[in-house]
Amino acid sequence: MSDIIQLLPDHVANQIAAGEVVQRPASVVKELLENAIDANATTIKLLVKDAGKALIQVIDNGKGMSETDARFCFERHATSKIKTAEDLFNLQTKGFRGEALASIAAIAHVDLKTKQEHQELGTHIKIEGSSIVSQELISTPKGTSIAVKNLFYNIPARRNFLKSNTVETRHIIDEFQRVALVHPSIDFSMYHNEKEVYRLEKSNLRKRIVAVLGKKTNEKLVPIDETTDVLGLTGFVSKPEFAKKKRGEQFFFVNNRFIKSGYLHHAVVSAFEGLLATGYHPSYFLYLTVPTNTIDINIHPTKTEIKFDNEKTLYAIIRSTIKHSLGQYNVAPILDFNRDSTMDTPYGFENKKIYKEPTVTVDRSFNPFKTEVQKNIQFPYKREKTADWESLYTDIPVPETNAAKQLFTNDTIVAKTHQVHRKYIVSTIKSGVLFIHQNLAHQRILYEEYLENSTVKEAISQQLLFPIEINFSKDDIKLIKEIQSDLVSTGFLFDKIKGETIVVKGVPTTVNESQITVILEQLLDDIKNEIPDTSFSQLDVMAKSMAKSMAIKTGIQLSTEEQEDILGRLFACKEPNHSPFGKPTFISMEINEIDKKFGL
Repeated sequence: MSDIIQLLPDHVANQIAAGEVVQRPASVVKELLENAIDANATTIKLLVKDAGKALIQVIDNGKGMSETDARFCFERHATSKIKTAEDLFNLQTKGFRGEALASIAAIAHVDLKTKQEHQELGTHIKIEGSSIVSQELISTPKGTSIAVKNLFYNIPARRNFLKSNTVETRHIIDEFQRVALVHPSIDFSMYHNEKEVYRLEKSNLRKRIVAVLGKKTNEKLVPIDETTDVLGLTGFVSKPEFAKKKRGEQFFFVNNRFIKSGYLHHAVVSAFEGLLATGYHPSYFLYLTVPTNTIDINIHPTKTEIKFDNEKTLYAIIRSTIKHSLGQYNVAPILDFNRDSTMDTPYGFENKKIYKEPTVTVDRSFNPFKTEVQKNIQFPYKREKTADWESLYTDIPVPETNAAKQLFTNDTIVAKTHQVHRKYIVSTIKSGVLFIHQNLAHQRILYEEYLENSTVKEAISQQLLFPIEINFSKDDIKLIKEIQSDLVSTGFLFDKIKGETIVVKGVPTTVNESQITVILEQLLDDIKNEIPDTSFSQLDVMAKSMAKSMAIKTGIQLSTEEQEDILGRLFACKEPNHSPFGKPTFISMEINEIDKKFGL
């Protein structure tokens, strides 16, 4: 038998290595920004075109490279950061593997210009797919400019896996924010398609957080500061009243490196125990300083995961420090056995008589065991009561190929509805029983209504008595402007959108005033992570997001009229079988199936 094992060519090996290091354009942004920081730059500029697919360029005023280093830095495992294996456990820099530039050069066109301070001329190198095309001396400022063009040009299959420009830009902004938040002493700027996205001047930590996430962030922050033998902890957490339903604005930095840790995240969440409503998440910006020999950051190619020697100790310190800070700044209740002077009788009332004794009024007819059905849901459309339940379905157009047709062909709903566990609506049909999931069914109803309002009808809006002002980050405001016309088509009306503020003056008839912020935040989050580059898909994502936010939830008590309303509107939908996310809205169980349960 002939030999079958062979060594891969260098360019193929580099492309395989690139798959670990460079997953998307944001990966390149992270590596280049970290290299600029390691070069002691005090000013860093990021230029991006077409979400990084056409161009990613980082320009810094760092120490630059010599002619030899400029050429050698594109070799695999070429690094100035470590010399021995022991150095891996005492890292003081961002990059250290020596894989980043080699991996990037293997899958893109790279243009490098660099010069050290004492040099008269700098070095200009062009690389295409790991091959050096040209190298020459040029006049260039001190520091380094590296431009990465046509990413994945020689791996079209990998390029096809990239998401829309909106999603890829979101990932780039995330990486930029993570680097900028941990280095407030550096001036950062970012431009996308020649438009300024960020201009961050040198500042302190609090000002940098506010500059990145918006002016209103300042009032939300509670400072954290604790120093022990095993951990230095600084930063900020948000006040409980500013918690959000979506996950975001949650940052852990260890020794100036962004990391992800579900274990330490749980420590933060447990510190807020009893202070947050169900489903809400606190924001935090926590900066940990630990001895370098107690962590291992070389366990994942992206270096966002870290192994700690003493996780349980760190957990306890983080949890107790945050709880103490929340109590210290009167955010959380604390035990205080000292007299509270604010409870004293005011001086002017100290000797005054009480003119009227307080009385207690008792409603003797009140029965605590009497249950009442609370109507928590507002249905914009009222269906007239009919003498016969079957007449609700007399004129309903039934789709030709779905379970609804099968149901209406063979069965007729003959009985009134009942609600089970505040979750399911149950109705009898001639062949058995019908179970409708109230949340999923309402999602389908609202989804089709929002789509119809956006594409066919003119949406109905209800004017707010007092317009509501809501604050968002700059990139969220930019996204709201992009989808403003689509929001208007669903019933939202805006008085103005300016700076970091929007003023809402009208909402869809199904939206309550208290839900506006939650709905818009959820919508923006869904669009950032899911939207493709087509207008119809954008409307579809909006309709799905709003339907998910507005649909009646499990646990809501429904009156008989409300149950029947949902049933009637569901089977009037074009696709009543499934929710907008593909889950069944109802199931039917025939009598013979029920009989089998009883062994009949």
